Amino acid sequence: MTKISGASAPRPPELATADVMAAEDAHTSGLYTKRPIVLVRGEGATVYDSEGRAYIDCVGGQGSANLGHGNETVASAIAEQARTLASCTELFYNDRRAELYDVLARILPPSLDRIFLCNSGTEAVEGALKFARVATKRSGVVATMRGFHGKTMGALSATWGPEYRDLFGPLVPGFSHVPFNKPDALDLAITHDTAAFIVELVQGEGGVRAATTEFVGEAARLCDERGALLIVDEVQTGFGRTGTMFALEQYGVTPDILCLAKSIAGGLPMGAIAFSRKVGELPKRSHSTTFGGNPLVCAAAVAAIGEIVRRDLSRNARDRGQQLRDGLRAIRSDRIREVRGLGLLVGVELKENATSSLRALQDGGVLALGAGPTVVRYLPPLVITAEETDRVLAASAKAFA
Repeated sequence: MTKISGASAPRPPELATADVMAAEDAHTSGLYTKRPIVLVRGEGATVYDSEGRAYIDCVGGQGSANLGHGNETVASAIAEQARTLASCTELFYNDRRAELYDVLARILPPSLDRIFLCNSGTEAVEGALKFARVATKRSGVVATMRGFHGKTMGALSATWGPEYRDLFGPLVPGFSHVPFNKPDALDLAITHDTAAFIVELVQGEGGVRAATTEFVGEAARLCDERGALLIVDEVQTGFGRTGTMFALEQYGVTPDILCLAKSIAGGLPMGAIAFSRKVGELPKRSHSTTFGGNPLVCAAAVAAIGEIVRRDLSRNARDRGQQLRDGLRAIRSDRIREVRGLGLLVGVELKENATSSLRALQDGGVLALGAGPTVVRYLPPLVITAEETDRVLAASAKAFA
C-alpha cells in the first residue's frame, strides 16, 4: 500500500504472540472471550496476525468495517484533520461537521433532515428513546423478541436476551417485547400510551433474521394511527451492508427516527440519530455529548461515505451476498438447518452449537461471528471480491462437512 504522506511506517510487533496475549490478559477487564490470535494489520477484506497468517475477515469489525481495512482515502482524511483540528464540541460551528450533515442529508430520506451525532450505536439508541419520550410525552416502548439494541441501560431495556439483561435489573421501566415478524401481536402492544416502537430490519445478534415487509408496514401504520414514533435501528444494516445504502429502502417505509453507527466513519467510533420534524423541537441541553460530531470523525465519515458511494459498494454487497448465500445453500451437510440474510449480512443456522464450526473456519483462514448459540454470521467488508468469496465458501464447506 502507498504510505500516507507525513505518517510514520507501521511499528513492527516487538513482542511474541504469547507475550502480547499475556500483556492483555494481565490488565483486560475480563469481559471478553478472546480468540487466541493477535491481529496486527489489515488490507481490504484481509487481516493478518502476528505470525504473518492471512485471514479473510468475515467479522468485519462486527459491522464497522464495511469499507475494509487500510483505506487510503479515509486514512488520509483522518491524518489531515488530525493535523488541523481534532476537537470542537457543538458549542461552536465547524466546517467538517457542516460538510457531514450535508453528505448525510443527501443519502437519507428527505424527511429525516435533522441529525444528532454521537459515538456509538448504543448511544444512538439511548438518544432515540429519549427523543421519543420527550416528543410524545409518553413512556412506553415496544421492542421485539430476539432484538439487540445495545448494552447501556435504556438500550439494554429494549434488548431482549436474558443473557444480557438479567444481571443488571431492575432495568428502565415501560419496555415490552413482541414476537418478531408477528404482525397480529402489534395491535395490542402499540397503544395510545406507547412512545415508540423500535425494530431492527435485520436482526443481527438475534440470528440474522430479516423483518417481513408486512410486519414493518403494520408497525408503521399503527404508530402513525396511535401517535407513537417508529424507530428503526440500522446500526448494523446501514451504509450498504444489505445491498442498499439503508435497509429501509427495501421496506417502503420511512421511520420517524433512524439510528446509525458502526460503518458511518470508516471504522472510527461514531453514531448518529436522524429524525423527522414529527419529533418537534427538543429542549436545549436535554441531551448532549462531548465527543459527538468532532471534526476528526466527521472528516473520516465524509471520506468513508464518499468511498461507499463512489465504489458502489451497495451493489457489491448485493452481488457478493447472493454469491455467498447461493454457495452456502449448495453445501451438502446434515448439520445446516437454514441459510438466510440480506446483502452481505448472512447467517447459517446449524442444528448444533456453532463454536466448533467457527473454530474450523478460523483454521481454514476465515474469521466469522456467532449470532446466538447455533448461528454462524458472515459480515465481510463490502469490498470483498468474488474470488475471496469463493475462498470463504471453500473454507465453509470444509467447516460444515
